[in-house]
Amino acid sequence: MTRELKQEYTLRITQANKTQLITILYEMALLYVDEAETALAAGDRTGLKNAVRRIQGCMCELMDSLHMEYEIAQNLLQLYLYVNREVAKAALHGDAESLKHARPILEKLLKAYKQIETQDTTGPVMGNAQTVYAGLTYGRSDLMENAADPAANRGFCV
Repeated sequence: MTRELKQEYTLRITQANKTQLITILYEMALLYVDEAETALAAGDRTGLKNAVRRIQGCMCELMDSLHMEYEIAQNLLQLYLYVNREVAKAALHGDAESLKHARPILEKLLKAYKQIETQDTTGPVMGNAQTVYAGLTYGRSDLMENAADPAANRGFCV
């Protein structure tokens, strides 16, 4: 993941509600699947293992977010475990087919959560996060993020 993407995800996470956080995890997992496929095609075993470790980290976060008292959580748990197994197979055997099994599941879940996201009107999970505005600076079309009121007392409150 590039530095710019990390900054973008960090900003989105600080301003996201619960549903948007889940959506972000799916997006990140799909990004890491792309990285795993690229590493596999290039024969980069270390890159593949790192990407798989990151995918599994996203899956662990998704599993931790489940409310197991609901029946749908059991179904989601089975899907997350399946994705975990498939990406582990890809790392162990260098199997691109396993990654192809994981991708459509993540894509469909992302699409579903994008629809749910439009209905979730709750506020951000993090309170007291720094407000960031993006605007053009005085340079030649450079885009720079400026923090509003940087001296104010801030900190992440969950």
